Amino acid sequence: MRMGVLGTGTIATAVVRGIMRDGYQIVVSERSRTNAQALSQEFQAISVAPNQKVLDQSDVVILGLMPDVARAELPELRFQEGQAVVSLMAEVPEAELSLLVAPARVDGIAIPFPAIAQGGSPVLCCPSSPLMQELFGSRNHVIPVNTATDLEAFLSAQAILSPAVTQLVLARDWLTSKTGDVAVAERFLRLLVGGGLLSAPLNHESALDDLLDALGTPGGFNAELRDYLLERGMKQQIDEGLDKLFSRFGT
Repeated sequence: MRMGVLGTGTIATAVVRGIMRDGYQIVVSERSRTNAQALSQEFQAISVAPNQKVLDQSDVVILGLMPDVARAELPELRFQEGQAVVSLMAEVPEAELSLLVAPARVDGIAIPFPAIAQGGSPVLCCPSSPLMQELFGSRNHVIPVNTATDLEAFLSAQAILSPAVTQLVLARDWLTSKTGDVAVAERFLRLLVGGGLLSAPLNHESALDDLLDALGTPGGFNAELRDYLLERGMKQQIDEGLDKLFSRFGT
């Protein structure tokens, strides 16, 4: 399967690094020339070409463009009958994208995250398909999403990552102020949270509830800090913040 990638921004570059481990030959576009050249120097199986040559040499095309760039440039390109297109652009609806890439077919929208470059990361796929599973499922975790509205909800919920990491940074800084060792403080908190979250199998549906129960000993440190934050509006703030993000989609 010949692979082509239009756009080599941060996420598209991470995707390329991740799927290169599966032995693909990939041609990437000259856009974001620094990233494209870095990829071609890092992997012998990656070449760089103008947009049209990327399409001419590809059976599957991954679109990692900014939405405004896609709307401006895709109509000027010639896609091929039988080409499969995977979009990394949640902001461009599938119906609109189908017109932009005709006569190629849109296989779906994939939303990866930077950790895809190393593996073990979730990849939202709307809809999930055999092609999506082949591209992303061998080293990462395909999360099937059934509708565009569901995808909008997942995109809103994923924003919890930054506040969660901010809490860890604040805890690291507090611990460092007490112990004087930032490296050990950060390593401890990463292991503490990562180990707790991944201790149960990923297919265990109530793992978060079970972990919360295990940390809920009355009078224990975890329960006391949790209740302190909840009493000061943590749940309300998270609900309101996620609702605000979800409302941006206008659904």
